[in-house]
Amino acid sequence: MESTRTGVIKKDQGLRLSPSSSTRTYLLVKCGFDLAFSLLALILAAPLMFVIAVAIRLDSKGPALLKQERIGKDGVPFGMYKFRTMVNESSPFGPKPLLLDDRRITRVGRFLRRSSLDELPQLINVLKGDMSLVGPRPELPFLVARYEPWQRKRLDVLPGMTGWWQVGGRKQPMHDYVDYDLYYVYNQSFRLDLIILCKTLFAVISGEGVS
Repeated sequence: MESTRTGVIKKDQGLRLSPSSSTRTYLLVKCGFDLAFSLLALILAAPLMFVIAVAIRLDSKGPALLKQERIGKDGVPFGMYKFRTMVNESSPFGPKPLLLDDRRITRVGRFLRRSSLDELPQLINVLKGDMSLVGPRPELPFLVARYEPWQRKRLDVLPGMTGWWQVGGRKQPMHDYVDYDLYYVYNQSFRLDLIILCKTLFAVISGEGVS
């Protein structure tokens, strides 16, 4: 085991922080790709999103779409969109369901979580510029309020629909996720983004999910 400023990083995982490889060109192209992809994806997915919204409303009482406060780049709060997968009375600040048989999850919600389709509305956030396709997952305000100074480094980039921890470290303890996020912050590149997107696509197709 190797102790660092960012916590505990296992050597065999190769998660070594290095100087940022981000350049102005990379960030501009990344932004352009996010906008173009999210717009096209929203157009193509519109019929599916309509069907999902109707199914949610028929399955249980409450809105189909939720808007939850999250913390974005530079600590700026924003409203993150997501399809509702739990009963309407569930508290947004309650413990996150770890199993699909959690009683708070609706029948349609189980399918949406398993397939990660509950995350589709976040394409709106990407189009608005609140999020990116790839980046650290956006956190709840009360969790960010507890961050130590070194942990706030993950707020230097836009949060993403998917990220390095979601595809590379989900089998590790939850408290290790910041190490993965900081690895991404310090090592952003087209290659890493493509790797994460490809792994995400594979996880969704295989039914593993990445939410």
